[in-house]
Amino acid sequence: MKVPPELISFLKEENRFFIATHINPEADALGSAIALSMALESLGKETIVYDRDSVPEFYRFLPGYERFRNSTSDLQPSHFNLILLDCNILKRAGIEGMRFNYSAVIDHHKTEKSTTQGSFGDIRWIEPEAAATGLMVFHLIKDLGVPITKEIAINLYAAISIDTGTFRYNNTTAEVLRVGAELIEAGVSPAYISHSLYETWSKERFTLLIMALNTLEIIDGVAITYVAKEMYKKTGANPEDTENFPNFPRMMNDIKVSAFYKEIGNNHWKASLRSKGTMNVAKIAELFGGGGHENAAGFEIKSDLESAKKSLLKALSQGKIDS
Repeated sequence: MKVPPELISFLKEENRFFIATHINPEADALGSAIALSMALESLGKETIVYDRDSVPEFYRFLPGYERFRNSTSDLQPSHFNLILLDCNILKRAGIEGMRFNYSAVIDHHKTEKSTTQGSFGDIRWIEPEAAATGLMVFHLIKDLGVPITKEIAINLYAAISIDTGTFRYNNTTAEVLRVGAELIEAGVSPAYISHSLYETWSKERFTLLIMALNTLEIIDGVAITYVAKEMYKKTGANPEDTENFPNFPRMMNDIKVSAFYKEIGNNHWKASLRSKGTMNVAKIAELFGGGGHENAAGFEIKSDLESAKKSLLKALSQGKIDS
């Protein structure tokens, strides 16, 4: 993977960086941001690490997670250079009103369309074929000449793990495994990462999963589940606890697509799509103004739940979603 030389020059020549990633962050966003912050600070740079949303409890095993802040009230963004990670438009990070001195985008998602903003970033490093933004940040840190410490390695290994399904998805390449091996050599315990990601659920989160699975409908190979706002009150769980919920129905042999709806407002739902093999749900998500990857994508829709389901099923039946 070739890191743009202008990105290396930018990071070496400038001294103050505002590192931001997308709302509702997961391990790739969090681990990439923390690792890059650690690397830049080892070079004597000043970094601010920002996400509009708090770090979910189950990701607080990541060393350095406390670097994240979710307020900019005491900052002057124009005094900083922006590094936008794991997304490529300001809206996805909830910072669309801010103005920075200079900006760089590092992302492995396809470029998001924006009629008002166009392609954001003075420097854009977009690698849709990369398994994770964490993989890109690994190569960036190496090219900066920064040693991969154990703390950096844990963050990058978690980032790559979550986006490859712990090295089970189609995007698990030889390069991914080679980088994983190097991170293990730097001190990562794969068992610790796996345990932290998948085996530290609270009772409230597990109860919410049971409730969500009890909503299961299967229609023409599409599994549909949902979580409504009142379910949080009944279980004591939080919206962030629904991460990974869409993956469970996909485990069934005859399921082609798993669609999970999470209520985020009155007649306002966030849909998460998961698929197998060559079923490209990113194309479907794009029809609703969303996006993502071939086997993992999402979008928001404002309608009642039944109408939202019907709209998705119609798109799946009419659209060609093979890659």
